Amino acid sequence: MSPGKFITLEGVDGAGKSTHLGFVADWLRAQSRDVVVTREPGGTPLGETLRELLLHRDMDPDTELLLMFAARQQHLAELIRPALSRGVWVVSDRFTDASYAYQCGGRGIPAERVAALEAWVQRGFAPDLTLLFDVPPDVAEARRAAARTADRFEREADRFFSRVRHAYLDRARSEPARIRVLDARQGIDALQVEIAALLQELG
Repeated sequence: MSPGKFITLEGVDGAGKSTHLGFVADWLRAQSRDVVVTREPGGTPLGETLRELLLHRDMDPDTELLLMFAARQQHLAELIRPALSRGVWVVSDRFTDASYAYQCGGRGIPAERVAALEAWVQRGFAPDLTLLFDVPPDVAEARRAAARTADRFEREADRFFSRVRHAYLDRARSEPARIRVLDARQGIDALQVEIAALLQELG
């Protein structure tokens, strides 16, 4: 049995990535792939408990980073790695690129700290494809304002999300083969045509 593939969706809050999560899973299932959909922080019972703390409790930025990676370690051990070894394709709403964007770009934590945790927890493991949904800060802010009650991250100022966006784009420039940038200002149908082409390319 060939191993599954790991696909992640990234972007600032308000970029609209969650809208396309179901499309990605449905497209893969239409190609006769077994698929599991998950999210970060979260994805496991422990991860979901940590998610509640991370989204709703104030904390030191370093504590935030460590909890993110604690949830990620459990996510990898309990869900992601076992699923991939069974040939299941895993689609995740966020992964480690979000830590570089939010904790490094947004909070200002040195990238070396994230890289050290990444090396320890992931041991070279990385997504096969990352879809980065990119929008200007004003568009993302308008979408967040029209959405559900804001969590701790979504209440951050526009300058925070501007830093997050730039960090994401820096990551994309450093790994263009894996991280594919999508203009999320487009209509849903146009975006999904692009997404389907990238999934087809992945195989």
